[in-house]
Amino acid sequence: MRWIGFVAMRYFRGRRNSNSPAPVLAILGIATGVLALTVIIAVMNGFQLGFIESIIEISSYHLRIESFPEGERGEVLREELGALPMIASAVPFREIQGILRGWERGQQGVVVRGLPPDALERDPGMAGKLVFEKGAFRLTEASSILLGAELAKRLDADIGDWISLVSVSAGMENATDESGAANSRFLVTGIFRSGFYEYDLGWAFINLDRAGVLSGGASAGEDLFLGIKLKSRWQDRAGIEQVRRTVGSLRVFSWRDYNRAFFGALRTEKLFMFILVGLIFIVVGLNIFQAQRRSVLERREEIGLLRAVGATDMAVRLIFVWDGFIIGMAGAGIGMLLGLLIAFNIQAFFSILEGLVNFLIHILNIIASPLAGVDAAGEGFAIFSPTVFYIKEIPSRLIPYEVLIIFLFGFFSALLAAWFASGRVSRTRPAEVLRYE
Repeated sequence: MRWIGFVAMRYFRGRRNSNSPAPVLAILGIATGVLALTVIIAVMNGFQLGFIESIIEISSYHLRIESFPEGERGEVLREELGALPMIASAVPFREIQGILRGWERGQQGVVVRGLPPDALERDPGMAGKLVFEKGAFRLTEASSILLGAELAKRLDADIGDWISLVSVSAGMENATDESGAANSRFLVTGIFRSGFYEYDLGWAFINLDRAGVLSGGASAGEDLFLGIKLKSRWQDRAGIEQVRRTVGSLRVFSWRDYNRAFFGALRTEKLFMFILVGLIFIVVGLNIFQAQRRSVLERREEIGLLRAVGATDMAVRLIFVWDGFIIGMAGAGIGMLLGLLIAFNIQAFFSILEGLVNFLIHILNIIASPLAGVDAAGEGFAIFSPTVFYIKEIPSRLIPYEVLIIFLFGFFSALLAAWFASGRVSRTRPAEVLRYE
């Protein structure tokens, strides 16, 4: 193996110092592919995991128990569930479909969720997702209501304003019209932002007991749910088995059962992005394959000499595979380092990129404005403009096993290309090559 590495390094240095740019281009191609795929997947993970975590932490929970009993039996079950080793928290809640109306103007269909006043203390995951721009999470009063930031803007409501909730629920004892609609007044005590537009526009929180009165099912307990957070949401199957042994016949659902189509669409989107960007590696691999085939043809005499002095087919083949190993390791390593550097400093990277683009646009406007007779000033360019994307900053998340997969894609694209290209070595006959030497 020592002489194989020695000969391979001499061949590689000889190719690097020659006029052929193939090794450098191959390394740059792999580095570019690894860099692009790392940054793209990091940003995509940031968006997707932000949405998924908002849904799980605020809406669906990790597990959900329907028709959870109230009273003494419910308290006993909650204590038993809280003692299970896999469960981190358990919060009862109710949901109402209704219409919120501001006193001045505006109305909006909403999902109103009833929560206990200490919900955020019980559920740190939800507390981490709700950022209160005004007020605080205060549901101690029966008339308190918390609004999403976009919902408050739609209703033109602020802290201390009174708004009206029209809740439609069959069989309500306090219905005020023929359709069963109940109009109740609420005082805005908090305005939150979750980062998920659907919740910021269409969700509100009220007191749990008040929600039971409005839904008309408080006495029967049929409208009460128990949202459970696990210590690890990926262990939901095992968690369901533990919970079912405790609650008996009550229906238990996992977060995978809610928004299944949405999660599936996100997974498909990431898969196709992997495939599209991975085409870079195929192109680079073909380039390496052709370069290695040419190298094998150019070194037929040297291969014949090595075979004549006793080198086996596999030993000579490994010389050229070692060349691909160096290209793959160098390209994937450089690309991964740059990709991680950008992914962990994504805000600065996009700020610099936007600055360069805006500078070029400004120069072009200055050149074009005398010819067109227009003002050179214009609106600045933004890759993720807040007017288009519902974000305040660009998210970036890296998952270790995906980073490893990207690195291996780049590395093996060069290694496999070199392996298949070196297959011509086995067809080289020393007697034919050295006949006229």
